[in-house]
Amino acid sequence: MAGKIAKEELEELREAFGKVDLDGNGFICDYELHELFKVANVPLPGYKVREIIQKLDRNKDNKISFDEFVAIFQELKSSDIAKSFRKAINRKEGILAIGGTSELSSEGTQHSFSEEERFAFVNWINTALEKDPDCKHVLPMDPNADSLFKAVGDGVVLCKMVNLSVPDTIDERTINKKKLTPFTIQENLNLALNSASAIGCHVVNIGALDLREGKPHLVLGLLWQIIKIGLFADIELSRNEALAALLRDGETLEDLMKLSPEELLLRWANFHLENAGWQKINNFSSDIKDSKAYFHLLNQISPKGTEEDQPRIDISMTGFNETDDRNRAEAMLQQADRLGCRQFVTPADVVSGNPKLNLAFVANLFNKYPSLTKPENEDIDWGLLEGETREERTFRNWMNSLGVNPHVNHLYGDLQDALVILQLYEKIKVPVDWSSKVNKPPYPKIGTNMKKLENCNYAVELGKTTAKFSLVGIGGQDLNDGNATLTLALVWQLMRRYTLNVLEDLGDGQKANDDIIVKWVNNTLAEAGKATKISSFKDREICSSLAVVDLIDAIQPGSISYDLVKTGSLSEDDKLENAKYAVSMARKIGARVYALPEDLVEVKPKMVMTVFACLMGRGMKRA
Repeated sequence: MAGKIAKEELEELREAFGKVDLDGNGFICDYELHELFKVANVPLPGYKVREIIQKLDRNKDNKISFDEFVAIFQELKSSDIAKSFRKAINRKEGILAIGGTSELSSEGTQHSFSEEERFAFVNWINTALEKDPDCKHVLPMDPNADSLFKAVGDGVVLCKMVNLSVPDTIDERTINKKKLTPFTIQENLNLALNSASAIGCHVVNIGALDLREGKPHLVLGLLWQIIKIGLFADIELSRNEALAALLRDGETLEDLMKLSPEELLLRWANFHLENAGWQKINNFSSDIKDSKAYFHLLNQISPKGTEEDQPRIDISMTGFNETDDRNRAEAMLQQADRLGCRQFVTPADVVSGNPKLNLAFVANLFNKYPSLTKPENEDIDWGLLEGETREERTFRNWMNSLGVNPHVNHLYGDLQDALVILQLYEKIKVPVDWSSKVNKPPYPKIGTNMKKLENCNYAVELGKTTAKFSLVGIGGQDLNDGNATLTLALVWQLMRRYTLNVLEDLGDGQKANDDIIVKWVNNTLAEAGKATKISSFKDREICSSLAVVDLIDAIQPGSISYDLVKTGSLSEDDKLENAKYAVSMARKIGARVYALPEDLVEVKPKMVMTVFACLMGRGMKRA
């Protein structure tokens, strides 16, 4: 569908889609589209908008994908509606347009950003990093001005925000903090971007220069991803067993584990609203505009004084009967403030139903006051709650960093229709026949699983034929069943091929393999006069990370502070400290390393291979 439209126009539509898809989940809701037409003063009666939506939204889930969005546009293109539609997108409240400035963007290009987002993120960062001495030079920022875009320019705040979302991602010792020069700033920005990628942010189209220049739409896009990862970290069953209180009759833990953080938040809000005797909500946009659901939610979750460490806080409901929506929203936010949760939304954001910022507001409420009790139900199989392994998390973050759609929250459940796997094939240059071999959602109500299974069979067939993967004993059914071992076997081969492709591109198409990487590593170390070497990716000596540290110093001489590196007889803690330093330094010199420090300490051959391959890629670029 998207193939019938000019590339420039498709890019423009992608940006437009992003403006409407405020919560960034890859779909826009029917009411958002309806609002957009209204803003555009489009002479379309409500039934006509509903007709367009019904025609495209076959499974009636009130979600419209990018392909469907393009179809809407193509359908309207012949009329003046298309022009109004575009105007509406550019005129959406609070969106500021700025001319394109990068060399790639033509002079007429306009990128836009939301003042509301800027205001919300600045306040969040000001509060989060308020006591951090390393950020005193830029904080507090003015939420009503553009100081945010200058403040992120030296990389320090971005590095701190990554660590706030996923603690210990960046070794603090590797952040350049004093007497910054253009070169040390570039290093900080490399470190921030590569670390953001490692925690699952999609940063493919963002460069250090973009952040240095403070390009608003890119800065806000990256910050939202980083903040969202932090907000959603504990909205996950294995990390928060009390979420099992949200189980409905006839459901198992497995059913609950399939829900995305957004779906869990909605269910959590409705759980409390039901207890309050209030009607349920279907979204954090049109259904919360009057603040009434929020009043009840705050009243339900506020501490009742039953816990020793939490004094009672009574929520005043007097503002509930306020006749003006904005005044009611302000009264509600004053009560949220008493819980220390007046973050992300202003009264205007509530009344306009900004989905992204309201989602953040509710996630923050959940994190501070979940007010759930783990059920003591003998029928619940708690053994299911193992949480994801490091390897699974690394694979999931790698996929998300490449911008797959939908976002992967659960490695096995979210791959059961193979759409993400097929997108990954494209990333490793294996052509996918989307038009005749792939079933796309929305799937029909009857035969849904058959459609997904057909996709899985095609994914395995591509792996065995075009990609020439070793997939002995793996069938489409295994992917469709969410078989962990066999799914991981395919995913690893995709990640390995992706890593080797990067090397082959740099090496003018010469094939790369384990032996070639090991040989390059040892030659580079020897040429730099380093004593370390590796025999293979299983070499137990790698557990000290000394070979990795030396290789980084060989690629960028003088980059390693050897006084921070522990040598001699090493304890487990020493090894971990070295590994943390090595991984952060690799990212700092520009290597997009996804592996974790523990992978080096435990010498996990697959992940070790990716570390050395990424460093080889970096070294070849510098050569």
